[in-house]
Amino acid sequence: MVGLAACAALLAGCTSTTGGDPNATGESAGKATVEVRVTPDEASAVTPITPIVVTATGGTLDAVTVTNPTKATLVSGAYTDDKTSWTSNEPLAYATAYQVVADAVDHDGKKVERKATVHTLAPKAKAYPSFIPPPSVADVGVGQPLVVKFDQDIADKAAAEKALVVSATPEQTGGWYWLSKREVHYRPQVYWQPGTTIKLHAGVYGLNLGGDVYGQTDRDLTLKVHDSWVAKADGNTEQMQIFQNGALVNTMPISMGKDATPTHVGTHVISDKQQKYTMDSCTYGVCPPDPKAYRTDEYFAERISNDGEFVHENPNSVGAQGSSNVSHGCINLNTTNAQWFFDHFGLGDVVEVTNSGGTPLPVWDTYGDWSLPWADWQAGSALR
Repeated sequence: MVGLAACAALLAGCTSTTGGDPNATGESAGKATVEVRVTPDEASAVTPITPIVVTATGGTLDAVTVTNPTKATLVSGAYTDDKTSWTSNEPLAYATAYQVVADAVDHDGKKVERKATVHTLAPKAKAYPSFIPPPSVADVGVGQPLVVKFDQDIADKAAAEKALVVSATPEQTGGWYWLSKREVHYRPQVYWQPGTTIKLHAGVYGLNLGGDVYGQTDRDLTLKVHDSWVAKADGNTEQMQIFQNGALVNTMPISMGKDATPTHVGTHVISDKQQKYTMDSCTYGVCPPDPKAYRTDEYFAERISNDGEFVHENPNSVGAQGSSNVSHGCINLNTTNAQWFFDHFGLGDVVEVTNSGGTPLPVWDTYGDWSLPWADWQAGSALR
């Protein structure tokens, strides 16, 4: 009996007439026979990407309005051609009670009005996806990874990764690698092809990312890959060869990190460039009175790792450039070569270091993404 009563109550909640018994059928004189139903129902809170659907059975819809009472705005939507259904076509807001009013008419011209409330959920937290490089950057080199950093821990990494869609023109094989609960990187199997257009869509709004954390917003990024610029710094020859689109265009004498502070071996990617940059060993924990501490202004500086490694001008090491390693880990150049390098290399361009005596660049160090073989990179995906 309880079940029958509940069913009767549900039917009454989905149908409204102009008067009389709301459960009356079309056989009762003066009663409209059209039934109007609103989904989702009022009993549950739904994600803001759940569409509101209004349907009419036994007639057609005259008008449907869905209002966000907090902002006093209307939700857009579209009718089917036969006007028996209306569906919202824009995302809703979190934690909002939407007011639905639907007018319908049956085949005899009798009208009904249906009112309902649709509730959207209030998440414990909302995760914002920030991009590196940011959308203000449009032009990058062939080594540029795509980085998404969330401001909340992501418990369901697979759900998040499915919502992060990368397309490349021309098409190239690539994949995601999670560095932590909040940070995930995308890179191709090999360097991007020059001229590639890369698009990233983070479609996380309204998505449950685990632990009652939902995506705060959708975001998009478009990048264009310029010519391939790759520098090959060799600790055996103390020279750095410069290749543009595979062709050798310059060779420079260098000095890399001394034995106590060797430059990491492996593929580095330029993440920042400054015409003047203050280098302070305190930024990585070596502070006065430590005799290894330093603070100095350097010019034509391009960062290749967060471990204090740059390519930059250093007039003081010109005598060692081409013959020995004397730096704190940076790649030193003379003024002419440093300015040439600064003028030609930018974000996403590549510096490959060999024979420096240093340890491999860690995958987590800025753009150490290329330090992993492709199979190991693929293993870092949440969808493997």
